[in-house]
Amino acid sequence: MKDLNILAFTHRQLEVSQVGCLHIAEDKQAASLLALKNAMQLDEVLFLSTCNRVEYIFFTEKEVDEEFIQTFLSTLYPHFNDKQLELFETSYEYYQEINAVKHFLKVAASIDSMVLGEREIITQVRKAFDLCRSCGLTGDQTRLLLRYTIETAKKIYTETNIAEKPVSVVALAYHQIMQRELPLNARVVVVGAGVTNTNMLRFLKKHGYTNFSIFNRTLSKAEKLVEEVGGQAYRLEDLAQHQGGLDLLLTCTGAEDAVITREIYEKLVGEEKTKPKIVVDLAIPHDLDRKVGAHFPVEHISIDFLQQLSKHNLKERTKEIIKAEHIIAEAVFAFRKLYQERQVEIAMSEVPKKIKEIKATALQHVFSNELATLDGNSRETLEKIIDYMEKKYISVPMKMAKEIILNK
Repeated sequence: MKDLNILAFTHRQLEVSQVGCLHIAEDKQAASLLALKNAMQLDEVLFLSTCNRVEYIFFTEKEVDEEFIQTFLSTLYPHFNDKQLELFETSYEYYQEINAVKHFLKVAASIDSMVLGEREIITQVRKAFDLCRSCGLTGDQTRLLLRYTIETAKKIYTETNIAEKPVSVVALAYHQIMQRELPLNARVVVVGAGVTNTNMLRFLKKHGYTNFSIFNRTLSKAEKLVEEVGGQAYRLEDLAQHQGGLDLLLTCTGAEDAVITREIYEKLVGEEKTKPKIVVDLAIPHDLDRKVGAHFPVEHISIDFLQQLSKHNLKERTKEIIKAEHIIAEAVFAFRKLYQERQVEIAMSEVPKKIKEIKATALQHVFSNELATLDGNSRETLEKIIDYMEKKYISVPMKMAKEIILNK
């Protein structure tokens, strides 16, 4: 396992935007990573990129020192200037051997993630492996590590509550909406077409909602979102003229002042002024003017409320880390044995072939004359004995070698 190395660039050392500079588009990964593998003479390499981390899992007999890392980065990112290279050359985490296994298990179990307990990382890890494998970048060692990592992560999610109680603001807001049990034809007015509202609408669409009226300062962004989730797109300036009414208002913009004023809200609800409405306001500062709640029956689900709920849920999830750490400790120990057994199997993979060659030579050449004098029953019995001996000569040395290695 001494050849296993991991270089990690995460939200702990870098801003998320800086981590993003290390991302490589899927259609360019094959060429970039194959060039890296050949230039650095790596045995295998896996590239993992998420919204808050980029990691390189690779196998090499070379010493991974400062010079190695400098060459590694400049080879993979030839377009980086000296300032960028200097930033990343001093802002990484490095893991080797069994510590690398432990780190990767924690990543897949989301213990090392920005958002504790988010299951999406398992899908991202598997997707990264499938892509790198299809490009010829990985081999038996990465396959073994990935298989065991996925199994351990699933065990953690099954045997602990680390993924229970959502902590992301979007997921919390979605759960709050689901608790209100709005009909699937509910009129949903959306103000803002940024990442937050986009993710929220993906949740709602998956649940079956489609009646979206999306308003955005840049119409093209609203139209692009409509192509994905359905509904109608409008300019933000036309919000006050909307005639369709609403059951749910989702708003998240970067405006410095309230976007949903009392006057605009009154026009949005039309003749339904006395009917309670749900407003999910995920903006900082709030998009909903405080005066709206004072004059209309509004159930205001604010970012402040959701953040407090997130902190509580995160505290509950954190309690499960101890359980997860125990599972990881056991998994690391078990993986060490599994890896050693696999190395024995690889080292002795030629044994069955050699024994079969010896058997064939004995039957066809060395003892061919003697065998010719045997009757059918005698020859059949002899072949059974030889087949039995062949299996034992293959399995017994393999078993003994594994026991010797593991005992050491």
